Amino acid sequence: MNKIITKKKLKKLKVKILFILVMTSLGIFINYKVFEKSKLKLKDKEVIDLVINNTYTYDNTNIFEKIIDKTLEASNPIKILNKDYNKHLVKEEKIIQEEDKKNPVIYLYNTHQTEEYKTSDLIDFTIYPTVMINDYILEDIFNKNNYQTVIEESSISDILKENNWKYSNSYKASRILMENSILKYPTLKYFIDIHRDSLTRDKTTVEIDGKSYAKILFIVGLENPSYQDNLVFTEKINNKIDEYYPNLSKGIYKKEGPGVNGVYNQDFSKNTILIEIGGYENTTVEVLNTTLAFSKCFLEVINEENI
Repeated sequence: MNKIITKKKLKKLKVKILFILVMTSLGIFINYKVFEKSKLKLKDKEVIDLVINNTYTYDNTNIFEKIIDKTLEASNPIKILNKDYNKHLVKEEKIIQEEDKKNPVIYLYNTHQTEEYKTSDLIDFTIYPTVMINDYILEDIFNKNNYQTVIEESSISDILKENNWKYSNSYKASRILMENSILKYPTLKYFIDIHRDSLTRDKTTVEIDGKSYAKILFIVGLENPSYQDNLVFTEKINNKIDEYYPNLSKGIYKKEGPGVNGVYNQDFSKNTILIEIGGYENTTVEVLNTTLAFSKCFLEVINEENI
């Protein structure tokens, strides 16, 4: 009788130990994931603040050198930031009046906000850059060139969930945000929808004068009744890019027919463009180089229009 009781107790003890081990392991795993998400992640805006302003600190430790060495993969990052970035601020920066801030003319948005670039894993944190990094770079440049800019930061995913729409309805969701933006800011004139290509690195990267760039592709929907106006505007920008940065642009892809959107909200304004910058394997510095190049060409086009 004593042997039977001992075996039962031993069995219960084994089960209890196994349960404790499983729960402990699960707790460690959950804590690791929570720590990883909460502490080891920089948002797009923070990455750009770091790159442009060189002011970001994390836990009182300056991480600029780590970003440069392991994330931006640039041989001379200070030269890139101080020379290549600042030379695009061609106009003298003036004091921007409060009234000017209320009258933006450029609207930056991303119908596919979650499209990511190459992830960089560092000792202290992980960067998951998305297409929205382009918005923050362009906003800084456009504002300093006296073209006040609005970035759309409302969640496309939330709109899809609220309306029980599939991902294929993303342009329908971004249209809602565009309609809201023009009600809030009637002065808006230019609308730029920034995406990222899904092709591999060899098809989305080019070297120009010893510097690596993420390639550009423009999309024009032919099912927009007034697509010719959008096409003309896009061609002006693309021609500038071809002039200053040969082979950076893959050209203008005209889309229509079954299985494609065909409009891409370009019927909203003749100055609505859709641009793909790089692909999922492009680095942050390649995206930065290309966005600077695009900003220079875009500014020249709208400066000529507004003379």
